[in-house]
Amino acid sequence: MVGIFLEVIFEPSLICFITSLSCVYLLLPFRIMSLSTKYEETLFISATFLYIPIMKPKSKVIVVLPAYQAEKTLELTIRDIPLSVVDEIILVDDRSNDHTVEIARKFNLVIEQHTKNLGYGANQKTCYQLALRHNADIVVMLHPDYQYDPKLIPHFVDFIENGYFDVMLGTRIRTRKESLAGGMPRYKYFSNRVLTLIENIITGQNLSEWHTGMRAYSRQVLESIDYMKNSDDFVFDSQVLFQIVEHGYRIGEIPVPVRYFPEASSINFYRSLRYGIGTVGTALQYMIRKIF
Repeated sequence: MVGIFLEVIFEPSLICFITSLSCVYLLLPFRIMSLSTKYEETLFISATFLYIPIMKPKSKVIVVLPAYQAEKTLELTIRDIPLSVVDEIILVDDRSNDHTVEIARKFNLVIEQHTKNLGYGANQKTCYQLALRHNADIVVMLHPDYQYDPKLIPHFVDFIENGYFDVMLGTRIRTRKESLAGGMPRYKYFSNRVLTLIENIITGQNLSEWHTGMRAYSRQVLESIDYMKNSDDFVFDSQVLFQIVEHGYRIGEIPVPVRYFPEASSINFYRSLRYGIGTVGTALQYMIRKIF
C-alpha cells in the first residue's frame, strides 16, 4: 500500500470571514482504486495548521481640530489627514472672525461653532464631548495650524489600539538643533525644557515634552478623567496630563517635525508667560495632593 500525503496550506486572507476558530486540523481519507487490482492507494490530504485569525474589530478613530483663526492652514492640515485610518473629523470653531468655518464646510467634517470665544481649553472640552458622543474609541487631538504632521496619525493610533499605551504625545524636542532649526523661538524652547523638567521631577515621568499640540487618547482615558473641571485657557493641556499621570495611565511619545512658520498660530510672550505660571501652579497642586 502506498501512502500519499499532501499538505494543504490556505492563505488566511481567503478565510478571514471565519473568526470563531484559530486553527483547524483536517485529515481527509480518500480511497483511490487503480485500474489494476494489484495496487490500492490511499490518499490522505492533511491540512495542518490551517490558521484562521480571530479578527479584532477596528477601533473607531476620530480626529478633533480645536480651531481658532485657522483659515490659512486648515486646508493643508485636513488634506494630510490619512482617511484610511481616520473614521471622522470634528472641527470646533471658537468663534473665529475669519473664514475658518467656510473652509471647513468644503470637506466632510462635523462642525461645531461656539457662539462666543470661550478659550483654547473650552474648545478642547467641546471636542472631546463630541468625539465621545460619536462613539470614538481613539481620539486624536490635532492643532489645525499645520505645525504638526497629520500623516503620523497612524502611528499614534497603532500604539493605543495594540495596547502599548493609553495616551500618545507627539514630541517636538529631540535635539536643540532640530527644534531651533524648525523655527521654534528660543524663549519657547528653553521655557519648554524647564517646565518639562519640573513636571518630570514632580511626577516621576521621563517625557521629552509636556506641551505638544498633537495627542491621542483612548476612550477610557477621556471617560475617567474629569477634564471638564479644568481651565478654559491654555493650561488645560498641562492639567489633562497631570490627571492622566494621577490615574496611572501609560504615556508614549512619537517624535514629530518642528514646523514654525508665519501662518501657523502661536501664542505671544505674555500668554506664554501666563501658561508657564499656570503649569507650575498645576504641578505644585499635584505635588501637594500626592504628599497629603
